[in-house]
Amino acid sequence: MGSPYDVAAYTGYVYPNETVIPWGMLIVVYPYLTGLVAGTFTVSSLYQVFGFQSLKPVAHLALLSSLCLMIFVPVPLLLHLGHPERAFNAVITPHVTSAMAIFGYAAGLCIILLMIENWFVFRPYIVQQAQREKGILKWFYRSLTLGSYDVSEVAMRYDRQWIHALSILGIPVACGLAVYSGFLFGSLKSREWWSSDLMPPIFLLSAIVSGTALLIVLYVLSCRLRKTLLAEDCMKTMAYVLWSFLILALALEGLEFGSMIYKAREGIEIIKEFVYGRLFVPFWILQLGIGAIAPILLLSWLFLRKTSGKILLVGITACALMALLEVLMMRYNVIIGGQEISKTGKGLLEFPWVIFGQEGVLTATGVFVAPFILLSVIVRVFPPWNDKPSH
Repeated sequence: MGSPYDVAAYTGYVYPNETVIPWGMLIVVYPYLTGLVAGTFTVSSLYQVFGFQSLKPVAHLALLSSLCLMIFVPVPLLLHLGHPERAFNAVITPHVTSAMAIFGYAAGLCIILLMIENWFVFRPYIVQQAQREKGILKWFYRSLTLGSYDVSEVAMRYDRQWIHALSILGIPVACGLAVYSGFLFGSLKSREWWSSDLMPPIFLLSAIVSGTALLIVLYVLSCRLRKTLLAEDCMKTMAYVLWSFLILALALEGLEFGSMIYKAREGIEIIKEFVYGRLFVPFWILQLGIGAIAPILLLSWLFLRKTSGKILLVGITACALMALLEVLMMRYNVIIGGQEISKTGKGLLEFPWVIFGQEGVLTATGVFVAPFILLSVIVRVFPPWNDKPSH
């Protein structure tokens, strides 16, 4: 049986083993989710570790979002394997020289850290509900207390110390997942489009961009649904974080592309043909133009004019949506685009789109949406809100 990504057409010279493109949209979703985990956790840590009090309204929402996203990070890889039970082989019999083998341990550690930190953050609420609720909910919250009902000031001080320590430990773990994806592609010398020492920091910076942008959108949606007022200081702080890391990410992406063109190594001609031809709209217009340059300019304009009120909030939300598009297109252009360039450097392959099936667009979309469905349930069980209803 052929692969769902059998190449439909190609130009120039290709190797026989290039008639199948092995990585499809599921593998695009995978690094996108890891980036969202790193970004949302970074925003939470800005409050828990670095004391950004303006981020208090979204700190707990960021932590819950990070956990829900992290639970589904391995799903694209498991679906892509076809035999997900074989994934445990990399954990049981690891190969220390394999970057892929490390992922199982890093992902497992990240999930455990997020679960423990969330437990400490919501422990006062869990104890409160265990004493207030009745029936099944009472037993549910009671089991989550782990036998600890102490919410005195002394106990809360110890809890805050644990939260602070776990946040510090979680920063390199969560960000390491984003760097890992960039390292994986950047270390593949067989493809000129991927082989770059700047790939890991680009993936990290774009991860923080996407996570911050996602949190802005989630915060705005949650306030609209609950009919509560948005905290303008919180939105401004997240906008500054988004703006700063967008500029850094764009600078590194430009440096990477410029370095590739300047070196003019073997195969650079087909890369130029690809970037200025087939990849013109996805790369230049969607990723760089709409996704990066437009939000940077719009946010700069809002900051310079010291805009406030509804115009500021709408502008920040629009920039967040554009930033989410930028990172998604960056992942797409790297993963799918890199496979469309022939290893011979003398031809291009055509990526065949698959809608249905194990690795189709619908499956990838379902995997991406699943964490947000889980989050919509989790926030009802552990409300992360820190605001007052509007009248």
